[in-house]
Amino acid sequence: AGALGGKASGLRLVAEEVLARLDLEEFPFIEVSVPRAVILTTDVFDRFMDRNDLAELAHSDLSDDRIAHAFQRAELPAEVVGDLRALISGVHTPLAVRSSSLLEDALDHPFAGVYGTKMIPNNQFEEDARFNNLVEAVKFVYATTFFAESKAYLRSVDLKVGAERMAVVIQEVVGQLAGDRFYPCVSGVARSYNFYPTGHSKPEDGVVNLALGLGKTIVDGGRSWTYSPAFPKAPPPFNNTGELLKNTQTSFWAVHMGEPPPYDPIRETEHMVEADLGAAESDGALRYIVSTYDPSSDRLNPGLDRGGARALTFAPILGSRLMPFNDLIRRLTEIAEEVADAPVEIEFAINLHREDALPASFGFLQMRPMMVSDHEIEVDTEELFADNVLLATQTVLGNGVRDDITDVVFIPPDAWDSSQTPAMAKELESIDRELAAEGRHYLLIGFGRWGTSDPPFGVPVAWGQISRARVIVEATLPEIAPDLSQGSHFFHNVLSFQVLYLSVEHDGPFEIDWQWLQRQRVAHSTTHCTHVRLDEPLIIKVDGASGRGVIIHGD
Repeated sequence: AGALGGKASGLRLVAEEVLARLDLEEFPFIEVSVPRAVILTTDVFDRFMDRNDLAELAHSDLSDDRIAHAFQRAELPAEVVGDLRALISGVHTPLAVRSSSLLEDALDHPFAGVYGTKMIPNNQFEEDARFNNLVEAVKFVYATTFFAESKAYLRSVDLKVGAERMAVVIQEVVGQLAGDRFYPCVSGVARSYNFYPTGHSKPEDGVVNLALGLGKTIVDGGRSWTYSPAFPKAPPPFNNTGELLKNTQTSFWAVHMGEPPPYDPIRETEHMVEADLGAAESDGALRYIVSTYDPSSDRLNPGLDRGGARALTFAPILGSRLMPFNDLIRRLTEIAEEVADAPVEIEFAINLHREDALPASFGFLQMRPMMVSDHEIEVDTEELFADNVLLATQTVLGNGVRDDITDVVFIPPDAWDSSQTPAMAKELESIDRELAAEGRHYLLIGFGRWGTSDPPFGVPVAWGQISRARVIVEATLPEIAPDLSQGSHFFHNVLSFQVLYLSVEHDGPFEIDWQWLQRQRVAHSTTHCTHVRLDEPLIIKVDGASGRGVIIHGD
């Protein structure tokens, strides 16, 4: 009884319809599958909540830690305990315990990345230890349904706490064992629509983000390799090799398979470890995904040459006809789009043979629809250069017009400090809550990637901390100019909430009129953030087709 939830329903659709349409003979040395999984339906969640009398506590304003500890003390329904024990007795590979809520993959108000996923090594000799880890992971996912960020999400879409119900996916982790680490050679997110096309690529060509190790790097907004599947060999949009090296992935996530870590069942990364590229090289994981810098020619050469800095460009597998991974990604994205009858985002993980790359396995981990507006909005060239422009750009995400914003929250350039970005996230959260209490939306302006997991490259906000923002601007500075990330859960929510997103480069043809902003009436200020309230609403136009966007003030 009960529902499967968004994530599990998507996996069933992949298994039954997407993979059924794939011609496996086109990719003879790549095994494609949905990793084996067991689903705990929402009915199990309902019984867990009722029998442990958790509703009042879950709806309270207690901290995440106190809610998580209370859930850990509760008991799972007796009807499923025996099934979980049987599962753990027969499976000895690492497991991902993933949320699959009713709202998680909804098109109009998704909760992507809000709820928890917990990895467990499942390699202990004692069956009791492995069983306890599994039970603790399920309870942790249940508890995240009522964490502060989840409640903020519900408020942002005018839903009450308690409207959500949680199913859980228990799934084999795609990966390979190397010493005390277990991880895939490649994790990826592919979108069938690209909001930031570069070079010769078009929006409908799509975009792919690739990373070494577990997909946490990508979905949390960390540094990954971005390319157009229509032009997999095209050079990335960096000005020089040094800039490329600075902006490529330098660390990766894996399941920790060694000595048990300090007991901490309420921490999502309890059984995970972050390691550097040196560790991956010693594991033999870099051979087919890395390029090596040659200082004599100032070039990157595909492969693992002696000496030279390493850059995760994935050139060996993207540039070889013998390893048709890009063709496979394109084909699966096309089929998924046909099945969903909408643009889609898919997540996957790839295991490569350490010595020869092939045979390989491709694990299809998730499919969800994307929101792509088809409204026709025109932004003329003259509008970009008008006298009363607050900012303009030719790089936008979304499509639409707003004329109801009178609140602007921004980080002034002289307040930017890359070491203080976590503090900025907290300050923004307090301002967001005040505006939410007043029922107001706002324009948010800051630097670097919003929602990144790499704090020096932007402000690591969760969506719930800025849930009232309806127009978001990311600007760059000489010392902070990361490439745009489209693979993160943060970006998926931006798309689906139809937030207008504009990017303004410090060395581009347009500037932000900081002087005008700082002349406005200050409603609230913190150490790093300023909130001003305008007498007249801004006019905000974003043309997703041309990539142009402009914000006009009334002065």
